[in-house]
Amino acid sequence: MRHATLIELARDQGLHLPDALEQDWPPKLRATDERGWFRFQRLYDIARSVLTRPEHVYRLLRETAEDEAAAGSRWLEIQVDPSGYAQRFGGLTATLELMLDAARQAAEHSRVGIAVIVAANRTRHPLDANTLARLALQYRDHGVVGFGLSNDERRGQARDFERAFRIAKRGGLLAVPHGGELMGPRSVQQCVDDLGADRVGHGVRSAEDDWLMSRLADRQICCEVCPTSNVGLGVAERAADVPLRRLFDAGVPIALGADDPLLFGDRLLRQYELARDEYAFSDAEIAELARQSVRSSAAPETVRKELLKGVDDWLTGSAE
Repeated sequence: MRHATLIELARDQGLHLPDALEQDWPPKLRATDERGWFRFQRLYDIARSVLTRPEHVYRLLRETAEDEAAAGSRWLEIQVDPSGYAQRFGGLTATLELMLDAARQAAEHSRVGIAVIVAANRTRHPLDANTLARLALQYRDHGVVGFGLSNDERRGQARDFERAFRIAKRGGLLAVPHGGELMGPRSVQQCVDDLGADRVGHGVRSAEDDWLMSRLADRQICCEVCPTSNVGLGVAERAADVPLRRLFDAGVPIALGADDPLLFGDRLLRQYELARDEYAFSDAEIAELARQSVRSSAAPETVRKELLKGVDDWLTGSAE
């Protein structure tokens, strides 16, 4: 969500925002302890509480797509937990249908391809995840491409959600759980072994284990690395401490992302700027980062070819 949109929707509805989401924005977050994570989650929930009507969701998706296009992105996979909105939008199914229709209209408006990943919440019962996995499969031909697992890694073991991911994978969805952010390499290993992960949200703590990095590289399991988020949440002290270079040099596929731009203040383009400025990536390496994100996506083959050609054209043009 754009910060200006958050402020506008809150004021229109008479909703109070804490200073961290208004004049002190972006908030200073350190979520590596329970208190810090609670503050992050509280701000996240307050921000999404302004989405009270369907037209708010349509606006959110449209503006997100416009911002992606402005940053040079042409394919977006957004993750949503319908459970968090079900009460206000008429249930799980109605919520997912609303999100999918908003994504479809936003894609047509912006010419950015948009797909949806249905995510379960680690803090809820695994049976809820099973329900969401079955729901996701019902909409596999209507824009749902994957199944995820989000929230605090310390609050739920990956293996507890194995059945939900088995349901999703058997139905042809990508497995894209979060792991290796607040917890170490073992968290990523569990996502791979127990959930059959095709991509891992964050996964940066894999850099602490050479064997695990080799395994990710051999199996081409992508890590969705979000440098500004890692600094914002205290996973890394400084941008220079995020192990993007180490993972890249080990052959681990990477999809750069901004995680939650509203809470961290930066969007996708800034992550690529950090690759150049903090990690000394060359033009050729930045192009390869972009290619890896395309290859690890669920974009249709025709879209992938178009995107990869665009990367090649950029690299050729920059070398002239």
